[in-house]
Amino acid sequence: MTSSRMNPKVDEFLSKAQKWKEEYEKLRNIVLDCELTEEFKWMHPCYTFEKKNIVIIHGFKDYCALLFHKGVLLKDTHGILIQQTENVQAARQIRFTNVQEIVEMESILKDYIYEAIEVEKAGLEVNFKKNTELIIPEELQNKFDEIPALKTAFEALTPGRQRAYVLYFSDPKQSKTRVSRVEKYKQKILDGKGLND
Repeated sequence: MTSSRMNPKVDEFLSKAQKWKEEYEKLRNIVLDCELTEEFKWMHPCYTFEKKNIVIIHGFKDYCALLFHKGVLLKDTHGILIQQTENVQAARQIRFTNVQEIVEMESILKDYIYEAIEVEKAGLEVNFKKNTELIIPEELQNKFDEIPALKTAFEALTPGRQRAYVLYFSDPKQSKTRVSRVEKYKQKILDGKGLND
């Protein structure tokens, strides 16, 4: 591993890491051994091949993980890839709770990384569910009927933003909660902003 391939932003990220520091450093070394380009995206170390995202290193309260952007396309011969939530379509994680797990899995991790690179070289794409498959909750549809400009603004949002809103609005069991969520985020939609913007 040559230090010239190490990104100073990732160095800074690691120097500030309170948790998972040793795990992050081990994962970084493994990924860099696979000849990927180290970048810093979404506030995390991200590794690319010919400008295509392959894998990202990130941490949570109970685990740190290697997240494969197109993990759903990997064979997962060891059955270790995890779908973070039911709404995640493409990405898959391999989770760790200590550095020893990473050390023991090093050769397997490299196999998965090399396979992810091959997926990119082959130009494979994830077939995402189209937003037409999303079911607009009744409470949002009622608001669209009441304010046509809201529907227009919603349809102008990116598919990911539309999806985030629909999932968020559909989640509560009670209609009054769904109504209050729609009401609360109405202006953001009109302003062309996503749920988390």
